Amino acid sequence: MRAAGQRALERGSTGPVVVLVGPMGVGKSTVGQLLAQRLGVGYRDTDDDIVAAEGRTIAELFTEHGEPHFRTLEKRAVRRALTEHDGVLALGGGAVLDADTRALLAGQHVVCLSMEAAEAARRTALNADRPLLAADPHERWRRLAEARRHLYAEVARATVATDGRTPAEVARAVLDALEAKQV
Repeated sequence: MRAAGQRALERGSTGPVVVLVGPMGVGKSTVGQLLAQRLGVGYRDTDDDIVAAEGRTIAELFTEHGEPHFRTLEKRAVRRALTEHDGVLALGGGAVLDADTRALLAGQHVVCLSMEAAEAARRTALNADRPLLAADPHERWRRLAEARRHLYAEVARATVATDGRTPAEVARAVLDALEAKQV
């Protein structure tokens, strides 16, 4: 199970062993932690970095300062994590909106986690910490995911569907995708 991560570490790569991208609620944090355990590396989430640095939740940052301010913080957090972290890295769902961030991801081992809108509605409907889903969460998630789909595809070497799978099954599928891409 550690082959992909070990190969990435052995080749002297800079940056994370794998970067997880995808829409909010898809399971990047949960799967990322499992991957890190299985690969024997550290785990980092840029949303957690932002919360720690700012002393406020993502929802509070959106409410108090707006999305553009948050995206600036996010861009800095991603840049920093890509240079400092060599384990598994999870990015916020909107991180790929920034062209500079997408350029930085070009040389990384990026896997996109995906899911269908019905599954997203089930997973995110009751989560008040998702400011972009405040009104009509199902439809808003669907529109955001659709608008960003091409950006995820642009940066990802592989896409792994999470629908109907446990986090452990998704982690295994990510490892399989990394092996198939000969990371």
